[in-house]
Amino acid sequence: MAESEAVKPPIRVGLFVTCLVDLLRPSVGFAAVKLLEDAGCKVIVPSQSCCGQPAFNSGDRPSTQAIARRTIDAFAGCDYVVAPSGSCAGMLAKHYPELFVDEPEMAIKATAFAAKCFELVSFLVDRLGVKRVSARYEGVAAYHDSCSGLRELGVRDQPRTLLAGVEGLRMVELAESDVCCGFGGTFAVKYGELSDAIVTRKSAKIDASGADTLIAGDLGCLLNMAGKMQREGRAVKARHVAEVLAGMGDDPAIGEPDAGAAS
Repeated sequence: MAESEAVKPPIRVGLFVTCLVDLLRPSVGFAAVKLLEDAGCKVIVPSQSCCGQPAFNSGDRPSTQAIARRTIDAFAGCDYVVAPSGSCAGMLAKHYPELFVDEPEMAIKATAFAAKCFELVSFLVDRLGVKRVSARYEGVAAYHDSCSGLRELGVRDQPRTLLAGVEGLRMVELAESDVCCGFGGTFAVKYGELSDAIVTRKSAKIDASGADTLIAGDLGCLLNMAGKMQREGRAVKARHVAEVLAGMGDDPAIGEPDAGAAS
């Protein structure tokens, strides 16, 4: 076989699982693996920890730097690093380089690492050119745009493009879909009353949309909104976009008693 005709090795994609997926909703991780493998990638899952965002947002720079060093080393052998979360992907892709502005050599490594980090659905659409997936979900769904995914990474049209091709699914636009849900990681802990006021407004918008399913790309946002809707007695299901696109929509919804809903 001529060199030009040689079969290229598959892209090595490191899956950054995220803490919430690992601890509360592993099916999102399995869905991400399926989507990436269906797109022709070789998926590897190195030993990993938190992305460091809670420490970063709390001003603990030394701890964040230590986490970033470990993460960069763990994914050194990957062509790309993909996370099923806009906030975690945003931390890896946008904030790691600024952690090492006073360390030239490490700054180069962090910048190179950041350049290969992507949110899952944007990676599928923008990098791999995926336009349609083979999946089915019966329902009417509204999509919430998470703050980090939308504003830091430009994730908006990509999930809607793929969801439009899911059989049985009818999408409706959510009013104020780009407005924060009130989670914001440590924000919800530090400012509980304000967080509740924000998610109360979001829950009302979801109810007004007429959707029976809420879809988003960040598990933290989903847990926050699902917990609120559950406490209000709403029957809206909450699912991660990866689960729907991977055909795992029949799993228990986020917010059901056995699915680890936030309280």
